[in-house]
Amino acid sequence: MAREHSAPVIILGAGPAGLSAAYELCGRGVGSILLERDSVVGGLARTVEHNGYRFDIGGHRFFTKIPSIEKIWKDVLGDDLLVRPRLSRIYYRSKFFRYPMEPLDAVRGLGPIEAFRCLLSFLRARVSPTLPEDDFATWVSNRFGRRLFENFFEAYTEKVWGIPCGQIRAEWGEQRIRGLSLSTMIRQSLRRIGQNGHTPKTLIREFYYPRLGPGMMWSRMQETIQRQGVRVVLNAPVEEICWEPGRIKAVRAGGVVYTGDHFISSMPIRELIARLNPAPPKALRQAIDDFHYRDFITVALMLRGSNVFPDNWIYIHDPAVSVGRIQNYGNWSPDMTPGPDTTCLGFEYFCQEGDGFWSMSDEQLTAKAIHELGHLGFADASAVIDTKVVRVPKAYPVYDGVYQRGVAAIREFQRAVPNLQLVGRNGMHRYNNQDHSMLTAMLAARNIMGANHDLWNLKIDSGYLEEGSSLDDADLQVLESTQPRVPGVLTPA
Repeated sequence: MAREHSAPVIILGAGPAGLSAAYELCGRGVGSILLERDSVVGGLARTVEHNGYRFDIGGHRFFTKIPSIEKIWKDVLGDDLLVRPRLSRIYYRSKFFRYPMEPLDAVRGLGPIEAFRCLLSFLRARVSPTLPEDDFATWVSNRFGRRLFENFFEAYTEKVWGIPCGQIRAEWGEQRIRGLSLSTMIRQSLRRIGQNGHTPKTLIREFYYPRLGPGMMWSRMQETIQRQGVRVVLNAPVEEICWEPGRIKAVRAGGVVYTGDHFISSMPIRELIARLNPAPPKALRQAIDDFHYRDFITVALMLRGSNVFPDNWIYIHDPAVSVGRIQNYGNWSPDMTPGPDTTCLGFEYFCQEGDGFWSMSDEQLTAKAIHELGHLGFADASAVIDTKVVRVPKAYPVYDGVYQRGVAAIREFQRAVPNLQLVGRNGMHRYNNQDHSMLTAMLAARNIMGANHDLWNLKIDSGYLEEGSSLDDADLQVLESTQPRVPGVLTPA
């Protein structure tokens, strides 16, 4: 018979959302048990350590417009929370272009003839925009001109999402680069916005970053909540979620049964449905196939030498290589590498779990990254002194034509088991940043204490993040405006 443990709240997943839920509950004197399938906390925001080098899974800026979230970061890390300047550029035609783009820089990089063609293309789009602008390609072309779209948007977007830009809904462009256009960039290049001005999220110039990578934040938070009595159980994958009409009864993870009054889940919805026992209603079982994901591989290359490039990360728009983005971890924090005489680069590849790229061996992926390192002209293969491959399934929830049907099914199930709340990126199938994941978890904890926050509709919800500090509709809309988006696919008419 399986061992059994009990707590008022059982939390599934120890990423930013799950840890934040436990942190909030601790502050209110409510006990919890936190279950994590991995051997470390942090989820996608963990930091990988390899032979003295540290690197992210994708690069995690700490940026928020909610003061209470920022306060938690500062309270947990103190002086280990660094303020870092942002430098990210586009690598195209063997040249670097600043990103967010700056018109004068683009003119210098493209040359006068191509720059003139881009200007004509932009003026043509302003005078005679293409209508209707249902797809991303048309939406961007109408705001930047077709030539700038082809130079600086098309290749990278299609690498990341694996979808032709002409098949991505225009709404994604409206959300992803809200407030940014060629005219905005020209104004930004002529003047700096004052403190009271509005800066589009794409133009943010600095961010917080933990000294030893994002995993430092979440391991430190783990230590904090454990000192307050929270039990964090690692290597405990959820095997079964026992339920009956009206409530979740227990969770079996790692061969141990955990019972509680309330359950908070940040595990992928598809996996949660598959582990329900008894099997849920047919509509929910069918919803498993409504949740899809974009997956991710990092090939970390450790090199002799420094200053390979000064950026935190660069976007690779060269169609001759598969890498979509390259992180330079030492430029996020100097302590990410063991010394100033070596560099750690993260070659990031976007794929689907089970496709040809995902199925390549670590040796094949490493050889490909080293070849592309040389092709791009950053270093010779002889400079590589160590490598590490990390695969991340379900890195980006996909907003396709059927995911909303799946979300509707899981929300209907939640109404039948009100002691279950879903939080975080995969827990809600929502491609959000750390601050939004944290907020959903904190508000879920407050629901347990008697609040009534609708986590699925935070834009119309209001509440309190800390004593005496109101989070009103305007705050929530600001938070919403800083979250990334995943493209939706146009359906044929």
